[in-house]
Amino acid sequence: QVQLVESGGGLVQAGGSLRLSCAASGRTFSSYGWFCQAPGKEREFVASIIRVGSGTYYADSVKGRFTISRDNAKNTVYLQMNSLKPEDTAVYYCAASIGGAWDYWGQGTQVTVSS
Repeated sequence: QVQLVESGGGLVQAGGSLRLSCAASGRTFSSYGWFCQAPGKEREFVASIIRVGSGTYYADSVKGRFTISRDNAKNTVYLQMNSLKPEDTAVYYCAASIGGAWDYWGQGTQVTVSS
């Protein structure tokens, strides 16, 4: 059974940091991504990384502040979030792709940034 389990969300003050983790089980994937959804808004792309190689991609709003990384041995992907802003407040979802579309999603973890 394929599962993606996120952890690491919480409440932090503006300017602070959090590291999200996403542990995948059941199979390996070609790429992973992080998405976020704020109240009343659509889910949007944050960052992605391919399993083999060094390709990473970021939304313009997080470039220079967030870093996506992976540990293939642990089948885990991370999102290091620095210099957090109140507008980063959202539920963050991990996604995984076998090839092409995002095939699997985690349950989400809440990130709240206070001003």
